[in-house]
Amino acid sequence: MFIQTETTPNPATLKFLPGQVVFERGTADFRDADEAAVSPLATRLFEVPGVTGVFYGYDFITVSKDGPEWQHLKPAILGTIMEHFMSGAPIMADDAHDDATEAEGEFYDETDETVVATIKELLETRVRPAVAQDGGDITFKGYRDGRVYLNMKGACSGCPSSTATLQHGIQNLLHHFVPEVREVQPV
Repeated sequence: MFIQTETTPNPATLKFLPGQVVFERGTADFRDADEAAVSPLATRLFEVPGVTGVFYGYDFITVSKDGPEWQHLKPAILGTIMEHFMSGAPIMADDAHDDATEAEGEFYDETDETVVATIKELLETRVRPAVAQDGGDITFKGYRDGRVYLNMKGACSGCPSSTATLQHGIQNLLHHFVPEVREVQPV
């Protein structure tokens, strides 16, 4: 098995591409070892000293770190990922974590439903694919008074350039297609 790595705009996050499907059901984001308990692979990755976050996309894993340089962490992370995939063990212990629960915490006024539908479509078709290339994800959280609230995951969470991406990229795109959008904020 050959696992490729790619840098991300976030220097504390590295993208690992195992050459096969990682997570078919959307995304999964683990910010600590307790959250990772539902995933055998994430649990093992958090055992590597310095790992602070694990994110699953369709065909990639992003790992966030603090402390040691990537040159010291990368071999242990690669070994853990390779061992896991070679063992045939599942990524998730059960169906406890599913991206479908994302919609449960959404907020917006019913009168804004068409605006929200357009925002979600733009995020799904134009924003999320580009952000996935950088090892992260952005999902809709809410809309109120011209403000769009987005949940940033994976490499996007804590990325130094995420504010610029939100303010200049996503905000301008949404405002262009949905003039009611005045501002975009992370949750």
